[in-house]
Amino acid sequence: MSIEQTLTGLAHDTQRTTPPPAQASEGTPREARRRGPRAVDRFFHISDRGSTVSREVRGGLVTFFTMAYIVILNPLILGGYSADSAATDVAGGFLPAAQVGAVTGLTAGVLTIVFGVVANLPFGLAAGLGINSFLAVAMVKDVTWPEAMGLVVINGVLIVLFGITGARTAIFRAVPRELKAAITVGIGLFIAFIGFVGSGFVRRTPAGPPVQLGHDGSITTLPTLVFVVGLLLMGILVARKVQGGLLIGIVATTVIAVAVEAVWHLGAAGPDNPDGWHLNTPVLAGQLVAAPDLSLVGQFDLFGAFGRIGILAAATLVFTLVFTNFFDAMGTMTGLAKGAGLAHKDGTFPRLKSAFVIEGFGAVVGGAASGSSNTVYVDSAAGIGEGARTGLASVVTGGLFLGAMFLTPLTSVVPLEVASAALVVVGAMMAAQIREIDFRKFHVALPAFLTIVTMPLTYSIANGIGVGFVTWALVKAATGKARKVHPLLWAVAAGFVVYFVRGPLSALLGA
Repeated sequence: MSIEQTLTGLAHDTQRTTPPPAQASEGTPREARRRGPRAVDRFFHISDRGSTVSREVRGGLVTFFTMAYIVILNPLILGGYSADSAATDVAGGFLPAAQVGAVTGLTAGVLTIVFGVVANLPFGLAAGLGINSFLAVAMVKDVTWPEAMGLVVINGVLIVLFGITGARTAIFRAVPRELKAAITVGIGLFIAFIGFVGSGFVRRTPAGPPVQLGHDGSITTLPTLVFVVGLLLMGILVARKVQGGLLIGIVATTVIAVAVEAVWHLGAAGPDNPDGWHLNTPVLAGQLVAAPDLSLVGQFDLFGAFGRIGILAAATLVFTLVFTNFFDAMGTMTGLAKGAGLAHKDGTFPRLKSAFVIEGFGAVVGGAASGSSNTVYVDSAAGIGEGARTGLASVVTGGLFLGAMFLTPLTSVVPLEVASAALVVVGAMMAAQIREIDFRKFHVALPAFLTIVTMPLTYSIANGIGVGFVTWALVKAATGKARKVHPLLWAVAAGFVVYFVRGPLSALLGA
């Protein structure tokens, strides 16, 4: 079956559902139909869901402004302007930041539009923060960037197959709710820790404790102070529920950083300049608007990683990507559907299968464009709160992302200290899922706790997921509750046991 046939079939994948009641603003559905174009209204079922064209457009705008930070943040995580300022791979290669910014806008725009048209849900898609950090911090230590993106593509193909066959729902239901929440919390702490270290707020020490606050327990550099200001500003804006709070915070803190650099001329950080800026020096120079450079599209090596590090090691990386994509996206979509009033009592929602499959294609497209796996963003809740209920809002959001491709030179102005503040705030958002875990039950608390703390402490999402799954199965079995562990969870736990002993196992097998 071709991709076109698959998408056509998915477009008709509607669930039996009673449309939610009309909202109490902007008139009745009949009045909305008169105001909005009839063809658009019928195609997106706008009136049937109690919305209006104007409300959908407004919701799409709000979603974009709450997600637009990723066009700046993704290049700061994945890319750079030289091998010294970028996440270099095992061969010393790196992804140019401007090109990463361009493909970030391209993939987010195209996928969000397709998602809106096919799944007819008001969800925005873009490069996932958990996976892009995993790629930059862990994966490219062992493989090249093209090989890493090839594994992302394979991960996406598997997720698409899981979605088409219905296996995705079965696996999702096999994992306990508490472990799903713990994975999300752990990824949040992992992202936050990367932000703390990248900003210089937390530093490694040659002796004594593994890390400490700033220099000798105090903040002594202006860039780190800018990080603190940015963190507080973004946190306050998000706490006050300001639409686009993260984006506003990134822009405002970057302006502060530019002013600081103009006065003190700190320059780039290095061995001879430990008090300088990391990654980018905030200087306004040259043009800030330019035609997007899309030369990264297609620059991936599908099977190169298997030849470089072996089948077992490459398979474990794919396994990690699948799990990270898998649970984060499904939990996010379920929560957004509930927020939009579109979810059924069992947590499913209209065009469930379509949503899962298109989200899987997000990983395929993101990897093929070297912009990292694209997934549904919880930030879409802002547009839903503004009244968005259909895919028309996603079409609006996607169109704005395509326009954002022309602003990628701005990424060279934002220092790592500013991006790190955003990472910490996003980590805090993800950590909110901890409320789903009942720590009063120790057979639940221990696996969840180990999942959460292992990720940041070992700088590995895979380790956290694996420790949690293995501990959950073993503790349940030891307390006489082995039958309550789903067979699929036992299989996954066994796979992680192999993952943890892969070094000795490879040596034993002569691999």
